[in-house]
Amino acid sequence: MTSLDSSPQPVQGESVAPGIQDDKTAAKQIPPAAVARLTLYLRALNTLLAEGVERVSSESLAELSGVSSATLRKDLSHVGSYGTRGVGYEVQYLSRHIAAALGLTHDWKVAIVGAGNLGKALARYGGFESRGFDVVAIFDADQMVVGNEVGWLRVSDVADLETVLQRTGANMVVLALPAAVAQDVCDRVVAAGVHSILSFAPVMLQVPDTVNLRKVDMATELQILAYHAQRAQTPGQTA
Repeated sequence: MTSLDSSPQPVQGESVAPGIQDDKTAAKQIPPAAVARLTLYLRALNTLLAEGVERVSSESLAELSGVSSATLRKDLSHVGSYGTRGVGYEVQYLSRHIAAALGLTHDWKVAIVGAGNLGKALARYGGFESRGFDVVAIFDADQMVVGNEVGWLRVSDVADLETVLQRTGANMVVLALPAAVAQDVCDRVVAAGVHSILSFAPVMLQVPDTVNLRKVDMATELQILAYHAQRAQTPGQTA
């Protein structure tokens, strides 16, 4: 197996004490921006693992993740990570502990509400399972769709939402719904005891403070891209 960190030179800023503080990683409150970057590091580390790389320097991992090495080291300090001077980080070890810090070692069961084109694509996406997410149910209100197979799942009637969520043990829900019905379904999901929701609905949803709601608005993201593209095409402007 090969390593990206083949140089004998010290890795600046990394501690001489190897290891990760297992008992405190999960309990630490990590800043939201750092959480987002930890997912980038984990993706890069998993790519390195697939390539047979055993160790990586902070500089190499930072470059693969598109951040500075100083930012990477600061972010990894939140999970109690220490590289070894002159050796770098052990890829498998660091990957495992970032996954633990992100909660990916838990059993996450995902239900998708909405069996339209987006919902079907999400249900068929093979990358969820490899990242620790098991899609256990998909729902729709259209009786022409209910009962159809999507991948290995059979579409359930959204009228049975609460019963199926309880039976499958789903603890995360993805809403791939029109704006008009999203809030009502969201309320039912929360009342059923699911407190982690990812919404693709083009509307601002209201949830209690105890619920973690993430919103993905592709139209808004495209509008932001259009703004930067326009500025890049205008002489004297930068994106």
